[in-house]
Amino acid sequence: MLQIKNIDYVEFYVGNASQAAHFYRMAFGFTPIAFSSLETGERDRTSFVLQQNKITLIFTSALTPDSPVAEHVRVHGDSIKDIAFNVDDARYTFQESVRRGVRPVLEPTLYEQEENRLIKATVAAYGDTVHSFIQRQGVDKRFFPGYQSFKNPPQVIPTGLTAFDHIAVCVAPHSLKDWFDFYIDVFDFHHSHQEDIVTENTAMNSGVVENSNGRVKFPIMEPAPGKRSSQIEEYLEFHHGPGAQHIALLSGDIVQTIRALRANGIDFLYTPDTYYETLEERVGKLDDVDKQSLRELGILVDKDQWGTMFQVFSKPLHSRPTAFMEIIQRKGARGFGGGNIKALF
Repeated sequence: MLQIKNIDYVEFYVGNASQAAHFYRMAFGFTPIAFSSLETGERDRTSFVLQQNKITLIFTSALTPDSPVAEHVRVHGDSIKDIAFNVDDARYTFQESVRRGVRPVLEPTLYEQEENRLIKATVAAYGDTVHSFIQRQGVDKRFFPGYQSFKNPPQVIPTGLTAFDHIAVCVAPHSLKDWFDFYIDVFDFHHSHQEDIVTENTAMNSGVVENSNGRVKFPIMEPAPGKRSSQIEEYLEFHHGPGAQHIALLSGDIVQTIRALRANGIDFLYTPDTYYETLEERVGKLDDVDKQSLRELGILVDKDQWGTMFQVFSKPLHSRPTAFMEIIQRKGARGFGGGNIKALF
């Protein structure tokens, strides 16, 4: 079995990496820790690494018009390119996944710097998205080869985001089962959740695959026939193909996190007051929750047999109506807000 441990980082290809890094620092509270550019010997791209607790994001933009980074942004806009996995043995994981039928992108490559060693290999996934396998050894557990650390990083006010919860993926119609099989057959994930949604006007089919320890979760969604175009169809149209639609980030206190993000200028989807009028009829009593804050901040609530979850979705963060962020707090719940999806549609 392939031992995929967690998400090491998520890399975005964007039009302007320095502006993106500044935005995620000021709006989301991420700390810039390292950069790669002409100063560090890179010739076709520049990148910034940002972190908040266990979340690592990389923003990369092109230095030349013929760079593959520039082509990705031309076709897809600012979007996720690489969802990297932390593994114990990158060479074995790469070789075994290729043996199982995945397309190789980067052969296992060793990077060494002082007391740090990193092996990276990359394979193709849906659309132009890839998965890298990252194996780290050494003193600095967050070592990024070819990057230079910021000697005097700018001041940052964290917003309480702690870890990746899941990354949601949009795929083409009638391909959902193929991508379930891809993650199950290639990476030894398992199918943990199924949710097919039909409203008066739109519909989608979706399900969740996750790794053995539950730290990597991919809700995968495909559009289904409906009277009107769904959010999934809109994503596929403006992204020009399959891709990662949103990242869900965990918070230990979603009320405080959303207050901070709103104060920093992040806009979230509107939730009508009628949602809260019937909330406790649907999920039961919420005695230990400030219900007025939930209504004020538009936070959605759902329950399953394991507990309660709270979630809220930002509006699209880029010029195209594609990628956005979900903020989520779990009190035991393992679901993905199926009871709230109709409200979102």
